[in-house]
Amino acid sequence: MSEQITQDMKASGVAQVLVFLKPEADSAASSVKASIGDHFTRSEFSIASAVADDTDGMTAGRIPAMRYYPNLGVALGTVDRDGLSALRADDSVDRVVGAPPLSLIHPSNPIAAELTSDFTWGIKALGVRELWEEGHTGKGVIVGHLDTGLDGDHEALKDSIFAFTEFDRVGTKISPPKAYDSGNHGTHTAATIAGRPVGGKYVGVAPGAKLASAIVIEGGNVPARVLGGMNWAIGNGVKILSMSLGFQGWLTDFLPLTRIIRARGILPVFAIGNEYAGHSRSPGNYWQALSVGACNEQLAVSDFSSSQLFKRKKDPTVPDLVAPGEGIISAMPGGGYQSMNGTSMATPHIAGLAALLWEARPNATASQIENAIYGSCKLSQYMSQPRANRGLPNGPVALGLLPNP
Repeated sequence: MSEQITQDMKASGVAQVLVFLKPEADSAASSVKASIGDHFTRSEFSIASAVADDTDGMTAGRIPAMRYYPNLGVALGTVDRDGLSALRADDSVDRVVGAPPLSLIHPSNPIAAELTSDFTWGIKALGVRELWEEGHTGKGVIVGHLDTGLDGDHEALKDSIFAFTEFDRVGTKISPPKAYDSGNHGTHTAATIAGRPVGGKYVGVAPGAKLASAIVIEGGNVPARVLGGMNWAIGNGVKILSMSLGFQGWLTDFLPLTRIIRARGILPVFAIGNEYAGHSRSPGNYWQALSVGACNEQLAVSDFSSSQLFKRKKDPTVPDLVAPGEGIISAMPGGGYQSMNGTSMATPHIAGLAALLWEARPNATASQIENAIYGSCKLSQYMSQPRANRGLPNGPVALGLLPNP
């Protein structure tokens, strides 16, 4: 039994769980419900019930006991001890794990800012302009952006949206009348990935890419919201999934999800966290993810950037690399720009870089894109391997490491 399930059962007698189905059982939602639906329960002690009761116009009785995400082959719901035992004994179930609380990786020092240069320092540091000069802008590549949303009226973003949706506090997909940001984090990260130039000034690494952006955080039943966003993004044909969120520490509950994302041919680009050295966040600290730490304009690892050494053969050091994440100017909801610090700011730089490379080499696999980025990395004189791992990537070098079409 996972640690999360054990803790939840002790506290309330029920637990919210993720159920991974065997491939042969991964089919229509109706058949899954018929197969395992009776193992789930509604309970006044559950997260789902608490969130539903606290949401205007919603009641616990209207929230399904189980949600199924067909593009992931995963179910989420509440079980008691008998239901948990029944799930573990069910022939259609591969594994049952906990659903630990995910949270936004909050940036530090957000302040309004002006663009004084035609290109942000992050764009320059990654060698992105050289890829643009070769005609690579990310055109034709869709990037999944799971965050607080984005301001679709912002000049840098209004032409970058492929699809937009929201998963409300209980995890139900809704269709807002227009793209908006429920905070201010998502607009910043979205524009760093695919912001269009405004007045000849650039903040977006891949200004030709498109975004499949969903509001999945903060608050409410976050696992249901994030799973909904992942399932939706896969359905929209994303090649890259950019997430600046996670849960502190090493917990393996989301590990199968990261494997599923990779199996779908998608590159997961996740922030490693802002909890300084000796710490990291899951799922960014899984070896199946491309995890991103932050550096500053002097190419030193930012003090806040998390890093950790694990006792494992594959990918023992996280993050996998670092990217510009300090003093990053990008779009602000309502117009204008803001500067933020965080691995949340570094992560979209790498998602944008991956989009540029994928446009240039559309037949490349996720692993080839990832390995090319890794192979292009270099440690600056101000970086140590335990903190920066491979170092800072270089776009043109990465392109040269990919096989020709």
